[in-house]
Amino acid sequence: MIPVQHIHPMLVHFPIVLVFMLAAFDVLASLRGRIVSGRTVAGNISTGLAVGTAIFAVATFFFGGLALDVAESGGFHSDIAETHESLGEMVAIITSLYAIIRAGLWFKDFRISGTTALVFPLVALGCCALVAATAYFGGQLVYELGVNVAKIAMNQ
Repeated sequence: MIPVQHIHPMLVHFPIVLVFMLAAFDVLASLRGRIVSGRTVAGNISTGLAVGTAIFAVATFFFGGLALDVAESGGFHSDIAETHESLGEMVAIITSLYAIIRAGLWFKDFRISGTTALVFPLVALGCCALVAATAYFGGQLVYELGVNVAKIAMNQ
């Protein structure tokens, strides 16, 4: 059985990749004049990426909380962990709200074009910045503080 604290690092790469794919797709599609909302081809792809990002962000946040509980039960405490957790919660909430909006637009086949459509790549880029900040603090937890990472004896 996989220890619960190892599930978070297994999931964490999915929302990171998906949100950056969403931003890249929305920027490129928008630059090419494609409508990334409604039931267009670009809208289907973009909405799918937004929903996938949200699902994995929520799952990652949930298992991150469990991983932090395991670390804290072993005596660990850090302000970096609290910052990482708060940012992770914001990612889960914001991407979920965005996915709900996007799914609603898709379901109603509501197509937004013109300058108003620039909101899609801008929101996706904002989500990328938030995910990158969250990942930065997560990296500090693992690579600087060694949270939930097995200690290896260097007896050579």
